[in-house]
Amino acid sequence: MLRALSSLRSSVFRGTSALGLRYYAKDVKFGADARAAMLVGVDILADAVAVTMGPKGRNVIIESSWKSPKITKDGVTVAKGIELKDKFQNIGAKLVQDVAMRYYAKDVKFGADARAAMLVGVDILADAVAVTMGPKGRNVIIESSWKSPKITKDGVTVAKGIELKDKFQNIGAKLVQDVANNTNEEAGDGTTTATVLARAIAKEGFEKISKGTNPIEFRRGVMLAVDAAVKQLKALSKPISTPEEIAQVATISANGDHAIGELISSAMKKDGKTLHDEIEFIEGMKFDRGYISPYFINTEKGARCEFQDAFVLFSEKKLNSIQALLPALELCHQQKKPLVIIAEDVEGEALTALVLNRLKLGLQVCAVKAPGFGDNRKNTLKDMAIATGGVVFGDEADMYKIEDVQIQDLGRVAEAVITKDDCLLMRGRGSKADIDKRISQIKSEIEQSNSEYEKEKMQERMAKLSNGVAVIKVGGSSEVEVSEKKDRYTDALNATRAAVEEGIVPGGGVALLRCIPSLKDVQCKNEDQKIGVQIVLRALSTPAFTIAANAGVNASVVVEKVLSLGGNMGYDALNDTYVDMLEAGIIDPTKVVRTALVDAAGVASLLTTAETVVTELPKDEAPNAAAGMGGMGGMGGMGMM
Repeated sequence: MLRALSSLRSSVFRGTSALGLRYYAKDVKFGADARAAMLVGVDILADAVAVTMGPKGRNVIIESSWKSPKITKDGVTVAKGIELKDKFQNIGAKLVQDVAMRYYAKDVKFGADARAAMLVGVDILADAVAVTMGPKGRNVIIESSWKSPKITKDGVTVAKGIELKDKFQNIGAKLVQDVANNTNEEAGDGTTTATVLARAIAKEGFEKISKGTNPIEFRRGVMLAVDAAVKQLKALSKPISTPEEIAQVATISANGDHAIGELISSAMKKDGKTLHDEIEFIEGMKFDRGYISPYFINTEKGARCEFQDAFVLFSEKKLNSIQALLPALELCHQQKKPLVIIAEDVEGEALTALVLNRLKLGLQVCAVKAPGFGDNRKNTLKDMAIATGGVVFGDEADMYKIEDVQIQDLGRVAEAVITKDDCLLMRGRGSKADIDKRISQIKSEIEQSNSEYEKEKMQERMAKLSNGVAVIKVGGSSEVEVSEKKDRYTDALNATRAAVEEGIVPGGGVALLRCIPSLKDVQCKNEDQKIGVQIVLRALSTPAFTIAANAGVNASVVVEKVLSLGGNMGYDALNDTYVDMLEAGIIDPTKVVRTALVDAAGVASLLTTAETVVTELPKDEAPNAAAGMGGMGGMGGMGMM
């Protein structure tokens, strides 16, 4: 493709004596003017594609109006992504595009100009997020067009709330948003740490590349440094198990709120109450399968689907026809209740129709894959059906046909919470006598089984039927206060789970400072890789620096002091003193720190390899635009989706 571009670039206009181009039969250019305009378009596209050529070619960033910016080194993808606002230039570009299938005009920046514009966006987002860091971090107020402003100290919420008017700046901000989102999804916390690390690496990386550093070798050096730091983090990590340690982790992630820390610890011990917020233990079942499609999400934060007073449809079989689901959907629509579908799988026409009706008509539905395999899945579905008062369709022994479903065949729960990883069904409406009978049956099967694997699975099923779920009820004087407190509870709970999984390290940015010596021994093949290592080395002090700066002290002095103290000693920003961080309970989950560093370095170093940025120009709005879609007129419209 690149050779073809070169050939076209030099010869496409030879022999053209007088060429008139028109758009909508209105605008016409002739001869040299026409050729000159088209050549500008050819040059823009060819320059954008040419930078990707060869093993050390650069990446190109392409803006999208409906998803995150795309970073690519594929020439065809770059060519497809370019459409120019000037009609005559665009015709030139079209002549050298293999495929041109875009509807919006594009704007293109190259090299230092592109990086400088993106860096402005990175700085704006990172500055907004950084002010929340540490025990003396500040709140951020985020405007909403459809509800009251949100007051939060949660890094990922702040990051998601930022959208910049300048397209190139916004691409930089969006890529750092992705860092925060990825860290939040994997570790549940650490988004502010990830953001300030990403900014530190990207900012200094841009400066070095503008002075001639090779971006590909620079990125390799960054990843070498990250590998060394992760190895050191694992060596520093300490496992946790006691309720006191769990409370310490939760308190730090809740921005120093000891009440939240103690309540999270109590929840994991399954007891305890406080005066303002409380724990309630309720009947419920949780299993490790989430929604089939993220388009079922109906909450602003947490990427969850939440329903109150919902019906549940159970099926052992795959569901791929919307006709099989229509009777159940009609029943739920008549009752004005949401529906959770739990089946072996939901795919094809059925999934497409559910998603489209969810997005366009507001249909309250969510599809979830049933947990387990084979007989274990069949038995688990039966357990859930009994717990919720429903039946399982597709079981040959029962001869139930899903098309003949009646309202009494559906399970019923007071609340359903579904994430990408798990599904929680609370307060099922099943008969206690039926549940007790099922538990007794499972106990009997455990006694008769000779397989340790089968016994383990049956014990898990019995625990789900009998143990229930701990629910933390958050209290407050206003919706704004409750929302802010919920964010802190979520961070605390996620951090606690991460700590139990991989252990803990000294908090307050100390763990990353202790990784600095290990980077001095990293073996590099050239000077550009060394530059990458040195930039990561300097970036590792950024979290500790930011925490100290937010506390109103001389951050440089604090960082130097902590480096000189060594061990677990660090700066207690809340009390303005130096302490043993582990003994003082100022700790971070190893997984959170590790994930923040890996995600930040990965995206930031990839960002520095970009030589071209392609954005969409705003589309001109037609006058008297049509009004939005009307309300849901009934389930009869489903067949149209």
